[in-house]
Amino acid sequence: MKTAIEKILARASGRDVSVGDIVEAEIDVYMTHDPMGALVEDALNEIGAEVKYPERVVAIQDHFVPAKDIESAVLSMRLREFHRRFNFGAYYEVGKGGICHVVMPEEGHVVPGDVVVGTDSHTPTSGALGAFAVGIGATEMAAAMALGRLWFKVPPTILIRGEGGFPPLVHAKDLILKVISTIGTDGAIYKVLEFDGPAVRELEMDERFVLTNMSVEAGAKTGFISPDEVTLKYLEGRASRPPRPEYSDKGSFEDELTFDVSSLEPLVAAPHSPANVRAASEVDEEIDQAFIGSCTGGRLSDLKAAVRVLRGRKVSEKVRLIVIPGSQRVYREALRMGLIEALVESGAAIGPPSCGPCLGAHLGVLGPNEVGISSSNRNFRGRMGHPESRVYLASPSTVAASALTGRVTDPREVVS
Repeated sequence: MKTAIEKILARASGRDVSVGDIVEAEIDVYMTHDPMGALVEDALNEIGAEVKYPERVVAIQDHFVPAKDIESAVLSMRLREFHRRFNFGAYYEVGKGGICHVVMPEEGHVVPGDVVVGTDSHTPTSGALGAFAVGIGATEMAAAMALGRLWFKVPPTILIRGEGGFPPLVHAKDLILKVISTIGTDGAIYKVLEFDGPAVRELEMDERFVLTNMSVEAGAKTGFISPDEVTLKYLEGRASRPPRPEYSDKGSFEDELTFDVSSLEPLVAAPHSPANVRAASEVDEEIDQAFIGSCTGGRLSDLKAAVRVLRGRKVSEKVRLIVIPGSQRVYREALRMGLIEALVESGAAIGPPSCGPCLGAHLGVLGPNEVGISSSNRNFRGRMGHPESRVYLASPSTVAASALTGRVTDPREVVS
């Protein structure tokens, strides 16, 4: 009996593998972006190496878009120069890409069965496509680019089963917050969280990416969802090469946990941990800023959910609402569908596709003692600005409802 991850790593390493083994696996896709590209190139230069498979590298300007200061401008320049030096397989300039974890699957760079490494901790997002996708550091990336391979310890897998059906205004974000609050931020250290069950299978890809992305917040090495018809339909017209799907054998999991989503209600993660989860209806705190965007809240389905709550209503005068589409593709489609117009009419400020306020860099930094509610994935102290600010994590529906009322709000109070 083998997990899907064991099978993927067996193919990539050319040998039979079991949990706990150390393997050297061939890398199918490398991703780097503006905060880290320069560090990767510096490490390559230090060891006197070249990129072995430049056609497998995807470079994306996404964190500081457009550059907010001289330091970020230099980092962006260095990534451009890195790309020009090796002629990477894909490069996304400002105005042509978006957030790396949105662009990678959206543009077909990842297919089921791939081994993917990226210089960002939320690289496991692509695990929703049935890939083994992990975040690594700059020196590891340099070694992987030079050799074409990287070593891994084969991780065990915990199965997370979602049963039942999602109630209205309850999203994948609510399920993953429930999971993290149940197992803790260290509940899956160097393990895989594999998501399955009828509730997971009913989710569109936009929502599935939220589950694998935030598996990291439970300490997981990666998140994984085995491919199905939804996956393959999503890949039609996108995939750059044929998929090689793998599936976990029954009984191959280290542990199995079941969550009945039909009993879920809109949740928030209160400061300062993704595991500090409460029902939105039980939180009474005024907010200063609401943010809808990031790699867990900036896809088209997220903007649709926000507009469902906001359309025909006005954002509270006490609140600034910032909305940032996750990619140029999302932005264009949202414009075509009238979503951007509806958001602006409600009082939202629209930012260019980028990470934006998620990491507290620009486009919506919180000041001292300010409170924000965000569709992003982390609410650590100082994550979105001043160390004395406070951040709640929630679904786009809950963020939108809170922007209307000026306080943390269950969206069911706003939408009947």
